[in-house]
Amino acid sequence: QVQLVESGGGLVQPGGSLRLSCAGSGFTRDEYAIGWFRQAPGKERERVSCFSSTDNARYYADSVKGRFTISRNSTKNTVYLQMNSLKPEDTAVYYCAAVVGSYCVERDMTSWGKGTLVTVSR
Repeated sequence: QVQLVESGGGLVQPGGSLRLSCAGSGFTRDEYAIGWFRQAPGKERERVSCFSSTDNARYYADSVKGRFTISRNSTKNTVYLQMNSLKPEDTAVYYCAAVVGSYCVERDMTSWGKGTLVTVSR
């Protein structure tokens, strides 16, 4: 059974940085696409960033390109999201999710963490 546990959220001022971590277990690293989604208050959940299992390509939403970086450790069981130049509109609950397959499509993701709250405010 795949388990994902996020950490690293918190309160940060605009322009600041945070690094989120997603510790995973119970999956074969090369078979899974794994990434980050977020849901802001009153909005639908959206895909933020993802590792493709096919070619290890990294996907970023347009709203975070150039500011966020996804990475993972050598064993591929922990995925990170480095978030720089944070904006108030980045405020959301951030979820880690995984699926057997090539890409992170929200409706197809089969394993989800419980989320970690990121608040960007003065």
